[in-house]
Amino acid sequence: MRPLRIVSIGGGTGLSTLLRGLKRYVKAAEGFLELTAVVTVTDDGGSSGRLRREFDVLPPGDIRNCMVALAEDETLITRLFQYRFSNGRGLKGHSFGNLFLTAMTDLTGDFARAVTLSAQVLSVVGHIYPATSANVILEATLADGRQVNGETRISHSASRIERIALRPRKPKPLAETLCAIANADLITLGPGSLFTSVIPNLLVDGIPQAIAASPALKAYFVNLMSQPGETTDFRASDHVQAILRHCGRSRGIIDVCVVNTA
Repeated sequence: MRPLRIVSIGGGTGLSTLLRGLKRYVKAAEGFLELTAVVTVTDDGGSSGRLRREFDVLPPGDIRNCMVALAEDETLITRLFQYRFSNGRGLKGHSFGNLFLTAMTDLTGDFARAVTLSAQVLSVVGHIYPATSANVILEATLADGRQVNGETRISHSASRIERIALRPRKPKPLAETLCAIANADLITLGPGSLFTSVIPNLLVDGIPQAIAASPALKAYFVNLMSQPGETTDFRASDHVQAILRHCGRSRGIIDVCVVNTA
C-alpha cells in the first residue's frame, strides 16, 4: 500500500496548529501517512519583516512555526528555534529560528533549500515548501477604492477588502509543490486569515490549476469566527466566494467546508 498523502496549504498560526494535530497521526501511522505543508511568504511584520528588509530574504516566521509544529519531538533544539531575544541592539524581537533560516539562505543561496536543510536539523515529520521562491508583496484593493500594500497594513485595514494580488504578478511555485498537489489524496486550505494567509498561496501561478486538476478531496477549514479588519460580518459562503473569485474558477478548488456552528 502506498501512503495516504495530505497537502496542507495556508500560513500563520492556523496552519502550524493544524500541522501539530496532523503530526500525531503521521507518527501513529508508521509510514502510511505523508504530510506536506505549503506556506505563504507574504509576511512583512515583526522579525520576519525586518529580516526581509535588511537581508532581502523571504519571511521565515511562518515557515519556522510550521517546522517546529512538525518536529518529531519537543527537544531542546526545537525550543531553541522558537527562542526570541528580549533585548540586545538589533537582536531584540528576533527569534533564533528566523536568524537560522536567514543564515542558511545566505549560505545556500536558495530559501527553499535552506528550509529543507533546516527541517532536517529539526527532524521534521513531512515536507515544508514556501508557496513561491519569489520575494512577493501583498497588495489589496479596499471597498472604498484605496490601495494598500503589505500584509501588516492589509490585516489592520478598517475597510472591507475587495481583492488582493501579488507583486510581481504570477510568481512561480516550486516544482515539488505542484508534484505534491498532483499526488495528494487530501488537500486542506486553512484555517487562517482568509486574505493574508490562505488566498495568497492561490495567487501563485499554477497552484490553483494544480489543485483543480488533482484527484484529491479538497477541504477548506473556515475560521472559528470572523477576523476584525479582514472578514467582519463574513458568512462561511463569503469565505468560499472570495477564494473562488481569486482563483478565477468555480470548480475543483473546494469539495468540503468544515464550519464552526457554535
